[in-house]
Amino acid sequence: MTLVRLLVLSTLAVAFAFAPPGGAWAQGTSAPKDATLYFIWPLDGATLKGPFWCRFGLRNMGVTHAGDDFTNSGHHHLLIDVNEVLDTHEPIPQDKSHLHFGAGQTETRLELTPGKHTLQLVLGDAKHFPFNPPLVSRKITITVK
Repeated sequence: MTLVRLLVLSTLAVAFAFAPPGGAWAQGTSAPKDATLYFIWPLDGATLKGPFWCRFGLRNMGVTHAGDDFTNSGHHHLLIDVNEVLDTHEPIPQDKSHLHFGAGQTETRLELTPGKHTLQLVLGDAKHFPFNPPLVSRKITITVK
């Protein structure tokens, strides 16, 4: 075994020996118990003509940019037609069903296909992880004409 290979293997062994167990890499940031995430608009059960404005509300916490690690703050994520439970050990996905508002936005203009849709807000920490336990709004259902 070469000296370089021996050094690499011993370095890896030390790194794994001091690594935290499985889920300890997760963020685990907690939100204040009285924090509330909610929709200002649209209201649950609304029938809308698209595109429409969607406005987010947050009580007892602050809204900040992704990457800003301020205490009791986070940024919005909008889940569209998502039924899966979020894993607090993984960052919130970013795709057409998981919209990120990392610039601290509190509203967006949505254009959805006609039909019924569900919307839910999730507050993410500085690194896009959900809080633990997740801070989520009530899921609402809307109909787009």
